[in-house]
Amino acid sequence: MAKETIFVSDIQLDLVDKTGMYKTYDSWPDLASNAFNNSIIGPDFKDIDHIVFAGMGGSGTIGDVFASILSKSEIHVSIIKGYRLPTVTNRNTLVVVTSVSGNTIETLTILEQAFKKNCQIIAFSSGGEIEIFCKKNNIYYYKLELKHSPRASFPIFFYGIAKTLMNTLNLDSKEILDSIEIMKELQKEINSKNLSEKNPALNLALEIRYTPIIYYPWGLKAAAIRFKNSIQENTKTHAFTEDIIEACHNGIVSWETLSNIKPILLQGINDHEKTEERWQLVKSFLKKNKINYEEIVSTNGNIITKLINLIYLLDYISIYKAIISKIDPTPVKSIDYIKNKLKSD
Repeated sequence: MAKETIFVSDIQLDLVDKTGMYKTYDSWPDLASNAFNNSIIGPDFKDIDHIVFAGMGGSGTIGDVFASILSKSEIHVSIIKGYRLPTVTNRNTLVVVTSVSGNTIETLTILEQAFKKNCQIIAFSSGGEIEIFCKKNNIYYYKLELKHSPRASFPIFFYGIAKTLMNTLNLDSKEILDSIEIMKELQKEINSKNLSEKNPALNLALEIRYTPIIYYPWGLKAAAIRFKNSIQENTKTHAFTEDIIEACHNGIVSWETLSNIKPILLQGINDHEKTEERWQLVKSFLKKNKINYEEIVSTNGNIITKLINLIYLLDYISIYKAIISKIDPTPVKSIDYIKNKLKSD
């Protein structure tokens, strides 16, 4: 029997990833399960015709995922990553405020605006100014655990919020639980105990040698944005995203000039037939022009299962990529610089 090739050692993991981010990712299925089982179903908000998800960074990803899940519902969904609440918001709007730290200035500003406009509000954080504001003003508030860092805390917040808003968002508990079961299976393949050529996340990390451009179909936009953000934060390098359909009307022309850009095709296992047709055309174009690309395909299942497990795989890729490059994935000094300057101004 052939011996497996070991790409990264346990010692390398701990030497580079000094705060053990990878250990938190190893426990994602358990964190997800505990968050869902230990959270309670919250208020069933009535007469809602518009839901606004407000959050930045890792917290913002949660809104992106819920927007994708609700894309086929009849309710209007807005994503706010900034300081201004849409002018069309009113008492029939539910504003879902998420800040893992509880101190995100943009999100706190949205919370204050929503309160002044008499919107229906529910907020989630690990504490901070958001907890203080909500308790002072009798706003529905749920405190969730910060585990390692905001981006690593994703399963705690996503599954905690999903359980709390299950009735309001008309979510299927079986679909949510199915996504956790699939995550448990995926964890066996990509966790830090399997640092061999049989680990798909590690294999893909080794292939990302140049700046990645992540092509995605509309339904997987949340996973693509999260992948870009994780590469940027964990590996401290640039990454870009493009909708595959839109790219065929502009971005594809960029390949007429040589560059150190690596195309990554992020595909759904059963994309819409017109999207699948476009994937085939783009692959044919890339092959014709001798442009190497990587393909990442979602698991089978409902939209929650697809998105969450893609995010799990893609985040692991970014962590392994950082460690291979001898970069500690945890520190985000540039973000800290901006936040500290905002506090001092």
